[in-house]
Amino acid sequence: GRDASRAFATGDFTPAGLVDDVSALSPGQVLAIQSWFTFYLHNYHPVGKLVGRFYDENGAPTEALRQAEAAMEEALKFKAESEQRKQQFPPCNSEWSSAKGSRFWCSTQSGGVSRDWAGVPRKLYQPGAGGSRCVCVRTAGPPWDQQGSSQHSNRGDLDEAQLEEYEGCPPLAQQCVV
Repeated sequence: GRDASRAFATGDFTPAGLVDDVSALSPGQVLAIQSWFTFYLHNYHPVGKLVGRFYDENGAPTEALRQAEAAMEEALKFKAESEQRKQQFPPCNSEWSSAKGSRFWCSTQSGGVSRDWAGVPRKLYQPGAGGSRCVCVRTAGPPWDQQGSSQHSNRGDLDEAQLEEYEGCPPLAQQCVV
């Protein structure tokens, strides 16, 4: 008898969490709600609309619904961009031991991304992330954003501004121990 949309994203099914306000959710949480919405849409038949934040007493959409739908579109766009970035910079394989330290390496399957190149490990800094993560970087061909171009340096994505080499690791080594 009430809209508890927020709980589907946060997992907070206490009385405080069983609310319909989704305005301050992260893109990932908005996608969780979108996933539940799709599930219910495909598996259940709607029998009405709940009057409240998203529908008025005549069943017409409210401004809050339009804002939530816009947030879902933005979250889907963010997800697509993140997936594209993962294809460009797949995560490295890594292991750590107290005796040997950290080892990072790239292969044609690292990070769960299948591709026809292995690449070299680099630190990728992303604005707002507050640190770096290890990614595999193509070393030949055009940069990602110049695919199909005949005018390029044939260095793949090595010149991307947000990348940094691992200290003590040869520039074209497929593995680094730090």
